[in-house]
Amino acid sequence: MTPSATVFVVSDGTGITGDKVIHAALEQFPNHGVDVRRESGITTESALADVIRRAAGTRALVMTTLVAPAMRSAAAKIAREHGVPHVDLIGDLVTGLSRLLQMEPTGQHGLTHHAGPSYFQRVEALEFTVRADDGQQPHILRQSDIVLLGVSRTGKTPLSTYLAQIKGYKVSNVPIVLDRPLPATLDEVDPRRVVGLTIDPSTLQSIRRTRLAGLQLSGKGSYAERDYILAELEYAESLFRSHPHWPVIDVTDRAVEETAAILVDLLQERGVTPTSMART
Repeated sequence: MTPSATVFVVSDGTGITGDKVIHAALEQFPNHGVDVRRESGITTESALADVIRRAAGTRALVMTTLVAPAMRSAAAKIAREHGVPHVDLIGDLVTGLSRLLQMEPTGQHGLTHHAGPSYFQRVEALEFTVRADDGQQPHILRQSDIVLLGVSRTGKTPLSTYLAQIKGYKVSNVPIVLDRPLPATLDEVDPRRVVGLTIDPSTLQSIRRTRLAGLQLSGKGSYAERDYILAELEYAESLFRSHPHWPVIDVTDRAVEETAAILVDLLQERGVTPTSMART
């Protein structure tokens, strides 16, 4: 799919905050086709100007999460000069808090991730989760805090990434494919840490058709055919029934954040604690 527009997320830090906000906002626009580009570590006006000049050459919006007042002012000025729409995500909030608290902000960027153990824990968790995505490296399954199982397009990867990035969990996810056995190393994982994901067949069919259309592969193969989807979901259910210790979450019409909250509550109820350091 050719992007309909571009959003540049410009940050003097990692850009994770802005990235999460723009993706949450884009959920209100189904099939938006927006390309989100994260520009992190932007701490000089020249680097800022370079990003905005690139944005001016496309149909784009620039959203900034810049903390330093001088950089925020520069962003507004340069965007105005180049006719680029600009949203200052931090500025109005910092100004409002300053008035409320009757305090001056420090204007120092990077404090959110200032060498704290929880930050490095989340980075480590995210690196692990990327390595363990979509059944890769099954030999590291037993190192996981959580293992997610589900057929294709049940949201395993975005849920895994959210749990790692926001909660600091090391998450593996394993695809369930019709008549294909699960990896043998899954037997080495504490069954209380394994969670199945399921979804309404009609919803799954719609998601898969949209996915194929985006890849310009619509009408090819059985991937989005209802009979195949029903067979695949039944196979997944049979695997879940044969492992009664695995809880199963229905992700139909649920946002990633909602599913994550349900999953974390389930783990806590089952007395499961992370395998590494304490979570924050």
